[in-house]
Amino acid sequence: MKKLSLLVLGLAFACNSSQKTIAEPKEPVPVTSPVPYAESITQEELKEHLYTYASDEFEGRETGKPGQKKAIAYIKAHYESLDVSPAKADGDYFQKVPLEVSKVPKGNLTINNENFEVGDNAVSFSSAQGTFDQIVYAGYGIEDGDYSDYSGIDVSGKLVLIKAGEPKNANGTYVLSGSMEQSEWSNMSEAMGKKSALAVEKGAKGILYYDTQNYPRFRGYFQFMKANNSGRMQLAEDNGNEILVVLDEKATKTIKGDIDEDNVPKTITADIELNILGGNDEINSENVVAFLKGTEKPEEYIVISSHLDHIGITADGQINNGADDDGSGTVALLEIAEAFKKAADEGNGPKRSVVFLHVTGEEKGLLGSKYYTDVDPIFPLENTVANLNIDMIGRIDPKYTGARNYLYLIGSDKLSTELHNLSEEVNKKYTNIEFDYTYNDENDPNRFYYRSDHYNFAKNNIPIIFYFNGTHADYHRPSDTPDKINYDLLENRSRLIFYTAWEIANRPNRLVVDKAAD
Repeated sequence: MKKLSLLVLGLAFACNSSQKTIAEPKEPVPVTSPVPYAESITQEELKEHLYTYASDEFEGRETGKPGQKKAIAYIKAHYESLDVSPAKADGDYFQKVPLEVSKVPKGNLTINNENFEVGDNAVSFSSAQGTFDQIVYAGYGIEDGDYSDYSGIDVSGKLVLIKAGEPKNANGTYVLSGSMEQSEWSNMSEAMGKKSALAVEKGAKGILYYDTQNYPRFRGYFQFMKANNSGRMQLAEDNGNEILVVLDEKATKTIKGDIDEDNVPKTITADIELNILGGNDEINSENVVAFLKGTEKPEEYIVISSHLDHIGITADGQINNGADDDGSGTVALLEIAEAFKKAADEGNGPKRSVVFLHVTGEEKGLLGSKYYTDVDPIFPLENTVANLNIDMIGRIDPKYTGARNYLYLIGSDKLSTELHNLSEEVNKKYTNIEFDYTYNDENDPNRFYYRSDHYNFAKNNIPIIFYFNGTHADYHRPSDTPDKINYDLLENRSRLIFYTAWEIANRPNRLVVDKAAD
């Protein structure tokens, strides 16, 4: 990790000094209600935090850039001022997250002696090299329940051709669902990753992916990255040697002209040469993780999370401050931590341990939370009872103009009926916010359930709630500034999350998981 400049350190400690004075520990007070602690979460303090955290000084907090280093210094200084412990055993608040950026590759591929340039008829975001005289066509590349495109074929060490979509019956219904409803195997944001991962699991050397509907999007993304001299960021651990090339219709049908009609897996003779060259730059980034040890069940953990990063500075020099995304979640988490610490100082600490997780790389693909769950869980996932994830809770979306007291909840019922019911009861008891479950619908096209950091916990069968105010005209724009935050709503929503965490942390039994992750 690069050394912080004196300017950054000065800023961190200056911000520290602006916080309210933390009282010396008092004698235990028999308080059974969380209300006095929730009331320490105030719009004035949220605003004070956010006007610093989402200021131009933090340069948009892009992952691995100087602004992100200022952000983690600010967060660390807050926890130090509260005397809230680092989560790591070595006393470091920072969990280093090794990342790499794949440079936009250059080159071409030839199919049966016909040349196709990367960026025109083919798209790849990493190196792809090799010569093949045959490939395996795996149809839709799906294995789900009793259905498998891999029955009777061996893809070990082979290049595999897969097409988008999923099989249908003669009557137009989908084979997997038996109805007119598509599965996640048809969803753009998930399907290519699921199919590629399955092919690699089966031993494939690489994947050629055919998707006429979405190819223009892949190509547009490639051209954008090329024009901006940027690349795809990923965890260093994920940078394997597998090949993934997305082909347009012309290139695909040079291999298999009847691919649209033929769904039967088979081996195909084809001369294919891949000559696509790229490279990787290492990026240093960090999660910030603090925690309060539980008083009765310290080996059980509730994780409250928000992402500390944003999208940085545009090509023309404008700063994307990210006040709502996710400055609002970050400052809410800081104040929630302060409320829990106040309770602990008065002898009313949580029975279970509470982890305050600020993750990096959310805007690059949920990378910081993926590192925490998949690579280096600081606390065992099997002992993690829930994740409450906060991502954009300071604004009002267009649907609620004139009706302000709402919040979108996503995922509360996906894994634990008990968590969903608890959430509803806590809200009715303390905050009376209108819960909107629009985006919780499995068929919602936005697929928000899969698009924030809670998902990396949910896929590990950890019950989650994702708190979200919806998008707005300033989403991912320089105009997402702290003056547009509704601080009264931010206060009430932050208190709701504190109350919910309090209940989970202090209930006699851990939440029952009565549904399995997909």
